[in-house]
This record gives sequence, structure tokens and C-alpha cells, in this order.
Amino acid sequence: MSVPVETTGEGPVLDRESAGYDEEVAAYQLGFGQRPDVVVAAQGPDDVRAAVELAAGRGLPLAVQSTGHGLPGDRAGGVLVSTARMRGVEVDPATATARIQAGTPWGEVIREAAVHGLAPLSGSTLGVGAVGYSLEGGIGLLARTHGFAADRITAAEVVSADGELRHVTADSDPDLFWALRGAGGNFGVVTSLDVELVRQPRIYGGGLYFAEPQVPHALRSWLEWTAGVGEEMTSSIGLVPFPDKPAVPEEVRGRYTAHIRVAHTGAAADGEAAVAPLRAIGPYVLDTLTDMPYTDSDSIYRDPPTPMAYYGTNVLVDDLDVATAGRILELTGPGSGLNCVVQINHMGGAMARRPAVPSAVGHRGARFLVRVLSRIAPGAGEAAAVAERAAHEQVYALFGDRILGVAPNFLLGGPVTAEQLKACYEAADYERLTALKAVYDPGNLFRGYHNIPPAH
Repeated sequence: MSVPVETTGEGPVLDRESAGYDEEVAAYQLGFGQRPDVVVAAQGPDDVRAAVELAAGRGLPLAVQSTGHGLPGDRAGGVLVSTARMRGVEVDPATATARIQAGTPWGEVIREAAVHGLAPLSGSTLGVGAVGYSLEGGIGLLARTHGFAADRITAAEVVSADGELRHVTADSDPDLFWALRGAGGNFGVVTSLDVELVRQPRIYGGGLYFAEPQVPHALRSWLEWTAGVGEEMTSSIGLVPFPDKPAVPEEVRGRYTAHIRVAHTGAAADGEAAVAPLRAIGPYVLDTLTDMPYTDSDSIYRDPPTPMAYYGTNVLVDDLDVATAGRILELTGPGSGLNCVVQINHMGGAMARRPAVPSAVGHRGARFLVRVLSRIAPGAGEAAAVAERAAHEQVYALFGDRILGVAPNFLLGGPVTAEQLKACYEAADYERLTALKAVYDPGNLFRGYHNIPPAH
């Protein structure tokens, strides 16, 4: 359907019959389709304001996309604001802060910060959009040392539902500032963030890869090892059926592998000492652990840089014992019939502490984050997600009342249920968010992605 469009902005405005429409809605996530009525390819805040006024005037829902790693599933209709053109980073070395434009990927932030010996609280992949990642919490490579990325946000420029561009800080609007730091784009379209950086020019990090016969022992040993490490160590383990493709390192190509990933913020010698028990687990097929500049931090996980199709869910748990870990392996590993990746992140450390300026980030008492990610066919859509969800739920059922909640950053693809979204926050915080939604977006304009409805 062609929708006549007029805005006062400068960026391209496309409907479904416009040249370039398909390219504009394309994303890293290939599993789900985006077919909005209108795409506003924003070049700056004025374009975003025009998009908000357009959506509000026509009663259409509005969603935002930068890099498209975490699309919420198939979407038809409404207005999509593409922020991919809104890129830029300004670093202030005197205050160790950065202003990040809405469509900027982490790689650009990392490079600009490194010039001054600084680093952002980025994730494992250079191509992920820094703003969207941070707004929903941000559990990154340095999280046990430096906490959630959301807690380091010091200001936000946001276009609210009334079309106004607001500069929001803890002093100017404490309620909205609290909600933005953890509740994503539910309260407006964020056009830029000011964030604190950390003085972390180098880290000791990388990975150890264990082939299938060693996987159960590697999983048990990593779990036991996490009980004794300090906050300078952030780690995870991935249980990965690597595809037989040339882009995959030869040592693990086509093999089921346990991949232990670490990032140590202390001296390299201390990092070496800390990982010694991991190297003692047994024969490993690949060792990439080394002292590195933070600009090389994407080498720790080696996430695929090329677009792919996937569906991912998660739970935050207060503990994970060896017996439960073994059952996870039985349900998802070789012989299970599933083609999925399981990732377990060690939580705690600085993430467990509430920041001086409160944020909406929930479930700080979690000790582990358990993620299941299924590969699906490109364009398979929500039908595939529904089929995979049953397998994911079998894994999470192992935890029973040890589940504290869900991390919104890792609800990747497929329809997100109201129960999942509510579980992202503490109960009282969720009620507060719905009440604030009724104040700042009573018409629920910003409902395209991980929507928190307004209280009635």
C-alpha cells in the first residue's frame, strides 16, 4: 500500500513503493521481516520530530531501527525511524565522557574513545548500535568491573510523544531519566546519549575452545571457577555447534565446542594467573587469550559480522549448579536434535550494586544469565520462533523458582510476550514504568519494540 507522506524533515521518507525502501528496512537480523507503511531515514533530530508528528497525526505506531540486531519479530504497518545515518561520537577526555548519536555502532565509539586511553561499556560485537544497547541495560565485556552500560548514561536527547526535543538529565527530569536508563525506547526516540567512559586502554582477554569430548568437563570447571574470581574478571561460556564454513576457525569448524570467553581489566600477569585453572581443564583446540588493546575486544567472542537469522531468549537466575548445567547440555547438545547456541554469562560484581543515580535496570541479584539462541532460516519469521520457543522453555524450566527475571537486551527476534517484558523489571519498578508511560506517552505511540503499556 502506498501512503502519501509529507514531513518537514530533511532525511528521505519512503513508502512501500519507493525506490530504496527494501534497502532502508534491511537489518542484520534476517529471520524477520519489516514492512512499515512509512520509513523515515533520519539524518538528525528534526527528522525524528517530523516522524513522531507523522505517526501521532495518523494514529500509527512508531518503532526505531539502527543496526537491526535485535528486531522484535515480523512487523507490518506503522512508521519506522531509521537512525543509521545519525552517526557520530564526540569524546571529552577531560570528563571521560562521550556523546553518541543514535545510529552509531560500538566500533566507532571504541575507536574514538581509545584515542584518549578510554573505553565504553560496549558489548561483544562492534556492529551493534550503542544507543539501543545502552538503553536496555547493556551487559558488556567489562560488566563485572564497571557495571551496566545504562548506569553510565548521564544525559539523553529524546523526542517525546508531543514532538518536543528534550534534554533529559537526573536534575532536569529525574523520573524520565530513571525510566530511559533501562526501559529502552518506550518513552521517546533517543537522538543522542551522553555516557561515562572508563580508563581501560587494554585488557587481558580472549577465549579457550574445547572440542566435544571435553565440553561437559569444561562446563563444570568453568562454573566452579566463577565462584572464586574477582570483579576484574568478566566471563561467559558458549556451547556452540560451529558450522562447517570457511569463516569459522579451522580448529572448531563443523564441531560442537565449549568456548570460554574472558575479559580481565587488571594487569596482564594477573589475567594470566586468573585463567590458569581454565587452561588446566584439559586439552583445548584453540587458545586466543592475550593482552590486547581494547580496540581488539571484538576478537574475544568472534561474533559473526555478516547478517544472519536467529531467535533468542534468556533468563536471569540466582544460581546454576553443576547438575542443572549437565541437564542443559543434554537438552541442547549433540544428540538433542536442536541447532542452538547456549550462552551462560557470569553476572554479579559491579552489576549487583545500585548506582548513585538510580536506573530502571532490574534483577541485580542474578548470578548467571542463561541464553538460548536458535538459528532459523532467513525469512522464517514468527512461525519458526514459536516452534523454537518450546525448546527454550524446556531449558528454563530446569530452574524453577531460581529464575529472577529476563534481560531485555537478549530478547532477540520473534514476538516478545507481555510476561517476558514484565519479567525484565522488578515488580514495583514495572508498575512505576507503566505509570510514567501514562504521563509521557499516554497514547502508546512508542509501541513498536519491547512495549510497556501505559497504566489505565
